[in-house]
Amino acid sequence: MDPEAFETLRRRFLAYFQGRDVFVQDCAAGADPAYRLAIRVITTKAWHSLFVRHLFLPPHPAPEETAFRPAYTIFHAPDFRADPAIDGTNSSTCIVLNFAQRLILIGGTAYAGEIKKAVFTLLNYLLPREGVLSMHCSANMGTDSEDVALFFGLSGTGKTTLSTDPRRRLIGDDEHGWSDRGIFNFEGGCYAKVIRLSPTAEPEIYACTRRFGTVLENVVFDPLTRELDLDDDTYTENTRAAYPLSQLAAVVPSGTGGHPQHIFMLTCDAFGVLPPIARLTPEQAMYHFVAGYTAKVAGTERGLGSEPQATFSPCFGAPFLPLHPGVYATLLRERMQRHQVHCWLVNTGWSGGPYGVGSRMPIAHTRALINAALSGALLEVPTVEDPIFGLRIPTHCPNVPASLLLPWQTWRDPQAYDAQARALAQRFQQHFAPLAAGMDAAVRAAGPRL
Repeated sequence: MDPEAFETLRRRFLAYFQGRDVFVQDCAAGADPAYRLAIRVITTKAWHSLFVRHLFLPPHPAPEETAFRPAYTIFHAPDFRADPAIDGTNSSTCIVLNFAQRLILIGGTAYAGEIKKAVFTLLNYLLPREGVLSMHCSANMGTDSEDVALFFGLSGTGKTTLSTDPRRRLIGDDEHGWSDRGIFNFEGGCYAKVIRLSPTAEPEIYACTRRFGTVLENVVFDPLTRELDLDDDTYTENTRAAYPLSQLAAVVPSGTGGHPQHIFMLTCDAFGVLPPIARLTPEQAMYHFVAGYTAKVAGTERGLGSEPQATFSPCFGAPFLPLHPGVYATLLRERMQRHQVHCWLVNTGWSGGPYGVGSRMPIAHTRALINAALSGALLEVPTVEDPIFGLRIPTHCPNVPASLLLPWQTWRDPQAYDAQARALAQRFQQHFAPLAAGMDAAVRAAGPRL
């Protein structure tokens, strides 16, 4: 956007606030004091202000210690409508970051996620310049600060569910930085997707939807009994619950941890091609990080047909990356090699065939695979190389049927599997081609082979 157009929009935006009641939250992003960013959010809706209070960290130092000085200010007006002819926007909705003025304008959308993602975009621009890898991932910790695991994955892959494990403490569920000192959460709350949430498979998140103060967004409820219906997608599949991390039983209060020992890249492969777990080299990790693959299917996403749709989002967060994906991928590989981190590709999607033919991988089996990886049990297991994707697949795992581990053995028709696998491999290659110029030869060679 031209600076002149932004100035027009800014004046009209601020004029909209005149004479209105507004709600102000002073907060911060970044649990590591060395990288904490002070933010002020001014919004016209009370529930958005509560959302901000849940999702971000308290200001530091505390307000009574010194005057709060925001590094960036967000003006949020969901009922403001931009005029493309006047404001130079693409539509009546606008989400604009001005780094020179340290100002963010969000208008024409009530989706609270735009506030948190605007801050994430901001950090994705600032932190790599300080040598910090900013990541769209969840993180948890075992019994000590060095037993840290990261979980990357797009919506619907199980990132929040799998990282919220009662046997481990949650550092954060969505956005983190990786500095020379270790991992730190950007936020102080969770923004969990709750469509068809299970009280048995996700008990902690489910319980939060029933707690006082949780912000439920797009969730359908009975106007008389106020009983929730988490299975109802009348408004959207993207139903959400926002709550502070303090509502969970097992969390890391500081929001920080050491360097990770394991990284899990989650995908919901609705084509039934990828293995339930495979070990990645640093170059393969970089390749799949830049791919950011998952697949969406009818029944889990509105407006889709019966066939799965491959989705690629570089670094598992393409809309929020102001820099080339190679910048973040290079930082990831450098840290993996320096700290000898193990990386795993985990398919939480289909086995035995694509969506409509095969079956979804049971979450109990996925948890067993992740637990085995975390314990080190999978590091000594013999592996088989996937002939197309080049992945190293363990041949056995405690509490998981061996028949599920090699995907081509789960299909009744081996030729159908081969055709589906090659078709998906071609999609990977097509996605990666425009980004290849920013990668070295070893990373380009780490993708599927046809």
